[in-house]
Amino acid sequence: MEVKKIDHIGIAVKSIEESLPYYVETLRLELLGMEEVESEKVKVAFLKIGESKIELLEPISPDSAIAKFIEKRGEGIHHIALGVDDIQGRIDELKTKGIRMIHETPKIGAGGNLVAFMHPKSTGGVLYELCQKPGAEVHK
Repeated sequence: MEVKKIDHIGIAVKSIEESLPYYVETLRLELLGMEEVESEKVKVAFLKIGESKIELLEPISPDSAIAKFIEKRGEGIHHIALGVDDIQGRIDELKTKGIRMIHETPKIGAGGNLVAFMHPKSTGGVLYELCQKPGAEVHK
């Protein structure tokens, strides 16, 4: 099982509205859409950059993981999402290699994607997200 590509890079921001002009006007990236992910207490905006995306993450609650991240570390890169075809198979394989998972089973994330995060203590300090497009088969 291989990683297909970098699906997106998640960037924590205090305000998507204030951040968008930099990405859209200065970098000239295409805004693909915005949505709220209630379960994660964030508002997200996806911007196209080649075959990948940048995901801006704005907290909509002071107790969201993104709000806590910004409070502790400030705005900036939050995670790197790796596109996979069989997310559960990949989770199972990573666990056999000693990788600690934050999510041992995938959950629904932005855009209806199945997602699961690896614990940064197992990945050299980088928060990686596995990301599987909707509609792909999930192995249990």
